[in-house]
Amino acid sequence: MKGEGKMVFKSKLKWVGLVGLVLSAFSLFTHFLLARYTDGGFSDYPSAITIFSWRPVFEDVHLSIANPLYRRLWGPVRRLESLHPLPNPRGGYSVPVLQTTGFIFVRIRGGFHEIRNSICDAVVIARLLNATLVIPEIQSTTSSKGISSEFKSFAYLYNEDQFMAALSKDVSIIKTLPKNLKGARRKKEIPSFKVPCSASPFFYLRHVLPVLNKHSVVELVVSDGGCLQAILPPHLEEYQRLRCRVAFHALRFRQEVQELATRTLNRLRAPGRPFIAYDPGMTRDALAYYGCAELFQDVHTELIQHRRSWMIKRGIVKGNLTVDSAEQRRNGSCPLMPEEIGILLRAYGYSWDTVIYVSGGEVFGGQKKLIPLHAMFENVVDRTSLTTAWELNNVYGRETSLIDTYLRETPSDKEEMKLEAWKTVGPRPRPLPPPPARPKYYNSEGWWGWVAESDNEPESTVMELRTNAHKLLWEAIDYAVCLGADVFIPGFDRDGKGRPSFASLVMGHRLYQSAAAKTYRLDRKEVVKHLEEIRDHLYQANHTWITSIRRHLRKKLLDGLTEESSRSKPLSFLSFPVPECSCLRSESTGKSIDGSSPSAHLHLPAALGVTHPCPAWMDNDVSSHLRGKENEEDLDEDDSTSSGLFFEHINGNHEDGGAELSSKDDGQMEDQEELENGDR
Repeated sequence: MKGEGKMVFKSKLKWVGLVGLVLSAFSLFTHFLLARYTDGGFSDYPSAITIFSWRPVFEDVHLSIANPLYRRLWGPVRRLESLHPLPNPRGGYSVPVLQTTGFIFVRIRGGFHEIRNSICDAVVIARLLNATLVIPEIQSTTSSKGISSEFKSFAYLYNEDQFMAALSKDVSIIKTLPKNLKGARRKKEIPSFKVPCSASPFFYLRHVLPVLNKHSVVELVVSDGGCLQAILPPHLEEYQRLRCRVAFHALRFRQEVQELATRTLNRLRAPGRPFIAYDPGMTRDALAYYGCAELFQDVHTELIQHRRSWMIKRGIVKGNLTVDSAEQRRNGSCPLMPEEIGILLRAYGYSWDTVIYVSGGEVFGGQKKLIPLHAMFENVVDRTSLTTAWELNNVYGRETSLIDTYLRETPSDKEEMKLEAWKTVGPRPRPLPPPPARPKYYNSEGWWGWVAESDNEPESTVMELRTNAHKLLWEAIDYAVCLGADVFIPGFDRDGKGRPSFASLVMGHRLYQSAAAKTYRLDRKEVVKHLEEIRDHLYQANHTWITSIRRHLRKKLLDGLTEESSRSKPLSFLSFPVPECSCLRSESTGKSIDGSSPSAHLHLPAALGVTHPCPAWMDNDVSSHLRGKENEEDLDEDDSTSSGLFFEHINGNHEDGGAELSSKDDGQMEDQEELENGDR
């Protein structure tokens, strides 16, 4: 009887286990069907069940688009709404001739913004010399880094076919050199020029063109982020518009990158709220170039100083190794910290649940530098919060496995001989064996002890080289998100060579594409001065200080343009493509949108040099567009929810961080000031 009972019990267990397996298989099959056939896949799921790390938290207050506070925080800059992109040729510009002077092959080194500038310059140079341009080679993606063979060089980042089709009426472009010239290039028999940064058109006409006529092919090596001067002579203005057609129309990311960037934007907009894109600009090279080491602590300061020493030895930096970082910061030569950007945004009126997208491949100092920003804003996200590993792997393609992850020092022959002699020596006592070679574990930023051991930067490992190539794709995604953001604010706009950086490129593209979109061009010197006034009580700002910050940010929406024109444009045309690539849309009514005269309304664009009228087809929707904004200035702002509240707890226990402003008076004051800014 006992044996039969055990048999029955075992058979029941088997049936229970079988049923459990069937249910598990059915559950997996159901999830597979959902993932496979649900329209849009997991990306369109509500935020509560998404597979991403971001779980947005919002207050139940929704601002209407018609609300004055919404318009102040998110609405367009009305003085720039008449500014529109127009990169088309305007006369005296013919199609390229079939018979060219030869082939120009360009090899480009650098980061994302340097590559983009250099490609635009290469197209202009090919047009200037009447040459056939070979698709440029991006050096960051062609060395042996184990990256996918599907995407090499230019096609790793950009769409080759789109590039060629968009510029077919401007320049003759081919994908590769002819076979006979390929062999000559491999043998290094074709003439090569390592062109200087910001070379003049005269350099190419005087030095490169004769060699091109003689050999029918020339190789240009560009390593400093741009090989043609930013501001060209007036008779070459059509070449400036050609730069705009290249940068803003021909250069499209390859399909996989563009699709992921679009999905990231859709996920940001899924909650139905506008968002801010913030680029910290805190790279180690930029901090070393401007001498901002003392703003950090411990090993970070030492790492920045080590990099600055390396730059001084190579002539990149001219100056002393030791720099007064506090003075540099007061002069506006150092990045604003994420905490300071958060304080500015809260003072301007952005609430604690505002969505902020942090762009950029590197924030020197690590995530701890972003902790204060996370404390002030609940919904701070970045690329890693909105994408999954398999989506990024799809962008990377099928890559080879890398075994040698870290760079290890191999023992020298002499040390090996010592070790062998120790093994074969006579009976004890004998000397201790030489210590084994110590492996060095570090990455390209050098977070370990090599700073004290060598004056040179360590050689990058193969994995680090691959990561640097991936950074181009990460910055491409960030670039697309920043362009689509409702508001963009940079912490710094210079790179490690003192030139306009990724943030400047974004600001230039936004100015071209949608000039009226809110882009804060901060005066860091003035901002630091304001912050120093309340350094001991940053989170208890008073009425006067908040008012001054709001005036500054609102003022720089307009005045920052004229300053940027004289500061960044001489170094990078793409950072400020106005007025060459813009036009003014004419007003069909007798009054401008603020009730003032048309001449007053057009004063700011005219001050930027924009005088060319837009084509008639752009004026079709002017009347309907203006009617909705005609009385906008007369509305008062209800700003009682945002003035001076730096920290508000999600549980509803909101505490005032400073004195509240009178909402009605403040709204009238701000509208009046905006009127005055537009009339200057």
